[in-house]
Amino acid sequence: MIDEQLSLDLSKVFEPVAAPDGAPDDGVAAERTPAQRLTGWLCSLVWSHDYGRLADLRRPEALSEPRLRAASFSSEEEQRPVFEKVAFLFARYHAGRRVPQAGFGSMGDALGRVGSPAGRGRDDPGARRLLDRLVASRELPVRHLQHAVERVRACEVTPPSWARLVEDLSAWKASGKATPYGWARDFYTPEHPAKKNG
Repeated sequence: MIDEQLSLDLSKVFEPVAAPDGAPDDGVAAERTPAQRLTGWLCSLVWSHDYGRLADLRRPEALSEPRLRAASFSSEEEQRPVFEKVAFLFARYHAGRRVPQAGFGSMGDALGRVGSPAGRGRDDPGARRLLDRLVASRELPVRHLQHAVERVRACEVTPPSWARLVEDLSAWKASGKATPYGWARDFYTPEHPAKKNG
């Protein structure tokens, strides 16, 4: 009973959801970025235990309603595949979970939390190899991203911010390779006291 009440109340935090045509339902949704609205909708699927839609999102080859709905949050046609891929990764991470995680930081930050008691992040050889594969890719590293999300899930650490992941992947091919550099910096740079408190 308490779980049901909590999930109903908290699902309102992630609503309103953009209409299928991308138009926001009210002024609050209009202030959020498309990536934040996508994250809110995805989190609402977990809160409402909509396992059917989440399962559909885990099948990237299927032209399903949830996949097309995820893409509809993009305000630019060429970014629709990025929204679909992030929805797929979100659904992979949340398979079997009852509480959604909107995530925190970049993929580099998330891999920095991966590892074992022997070492995490840069002290974990597997995490370093994953980061190297991600940042070396010229095209969107979808297969390596899936592996990274699976590793984050297996280590039970906080995933990357899904909204930020949308933004980072949308800028993947931008000049200067800012996304790969940012992920590597976040992975290898030790936390500063100011960063811990902020």
